[in-house]
Amino acid sequence: MQKRTSHPAGSSAEDTGPALDWDDLRWALAIADAGSLNGAAQRLGVRHSTVLRRLDALEARLGARLFERHRQGYAPTEAGELMAAQAREMQPGIAELQRRIIGRDLQLQGSLRLSTAFVATLYLLPEPLAAFARSHPGIAVEVQENSALVDMSSRDADVALRMSREVPEHLVGRRLGELRMRVYARRGAPGLPQAITPVEQLCRDYPWIGFDRERRRRFFDRWMLDHVAPERIVMRLDLLHPAVAMARTGLALALLPTIIEAQEPELLPVSEVLEDVSTPVWLLTHADLRQTARVRAFMQEVGAGIEALLKAAP
Repeated sequence: MQKRTSHPAGSSAEDTGPALDWDDLRWALAIADAGSLNGAAQRLGVRHSTVLRRLDALEARLGARLFERHRQGYAPTEAGELMAAQAREMQPGIAELQRRIIGRDLQLQGSLRLSTAFVATLYLLPEPLAAFARSHPGIAVEVQENSALVDMSSRDADVALRMSREVPEHLVGRRLGELRMRVYARRGAPGLPQAITPVEQLCRDYPWIGFDRERRRRFFDRWMLDHVAPERIVMRLDLLHPAVAMARTGLALALLPTIIEAQEPELLPVSEVLEDVSTPVWLLTHADLRQTARVRAFMQEVGAGIEALLKAAP
């Protein structure tokens, strides 16, 4: 009679060790890529303490050290490198599966992540988002401010609002209108023009708030570099919304979108609309998500609200 081998409850003869799931690999990959717990926490949208707790639990379960703790950060061990490499290999397939499953969701409920630039959050989105939230209480919108187009193939966002002349071919959506630009001064500021003035004179005779001294990727960077001499720049800022705040001080002129005018009465336009810097505004999603009920409703309703605001702007 053959002797039977007994196994503890919940195990089998085929068990080779602690089970791993995608969540384990995802946390390990975030730490490996970021090189620190703080960086991983930012990528995952959780607290530093949560990442540390998950890592400690994972290493205890595996009985293996995944990262060496150094003063400069977290360096993966051989086991950590193996786990991170496996996660990188699996990540595109997992993301595609998630998109395809979510794309079949016909319910007006769940979460929706929107990626956008901060200036749009301030001047374009509040009323359309509020109206959408009132109409669809089952959909929780999460707004992520990001000046670059996020990787929507990895579901870093479900929808993106972007100001750009070109958009990636794998994204679908609608063009909502034009973000028009003018030059602004503080109303009543001494030493600054107080009426519409030729652009050549503005660039030549007045101080300016500028942006990056070398970068040409953004449409407003390119215009400033092509039109305003470096010696006319008295302050450099990275983004449009701090330029609005600095223009309110009366320090200098600023190139700003016309959508600010309704909310910034202290600022006075001193140029006509600059057609060569006006830029299309797009609401985009991944092709796999366009039939998802909550994405489709968001694209239609919030898109219509933003479109109306852009049309109403000077």
